[in-house]
Amino acid sequence: MEISEINFIDTEKNSEYVKIAKEILQECFSEENLHTKNLYVNVIFTNSEYIKKVNTEYRKINAETDVLSFPMFKKEELKKIEGKFPDVLGDIVISIEKVKEQAQQYNHSFKRELAYMLVHAFYHLIGYDHMNENDKGQMREKEEKILEKLNILK
Repeated sequence: MEISEINFIDTEKNSEYVKIAKEILQECFSEENLHTKNLYVNVIFTNSEYIKKVNTEYRKINAETDVLSFPMFKKEELKKIEGKFPDVLGDIVISIEKVKEQAQQYNHSFKRELAYMLVHAFYHLIGYDHMNENDKGQMREKEEKILEKLNILK
């Protein structure tokens, strides 16, 4: 089963984005031993205007953002999934405009910034957060491990 469904809304389709997303998500699923669970991630690449609408509608925050993640399960529920039927792990919405902007701002390549957004959102989907320093440290460590494994460093 394909572990990702990739869509483009209000932004041009780009095969390189698809390739990066599949590579990153494959590694994330493998690293977290979720590849046998029959789960997939719905990824939406879009523009700043669309992600602002989604952010306003679902989070009541009337502002652009770089990435949004919408998990379908709680962390403890993931362990109980048997994988008999395909199921969506969650949705990831990424503003390509923000990725480009932040890549310049942080002096990263576009690929590095996009890869980071995908890894970051994936870990939100499986229940990680960064609201306190301990959780933030755990999440950052996992994110960097994936990027290092794939040699996406700059």
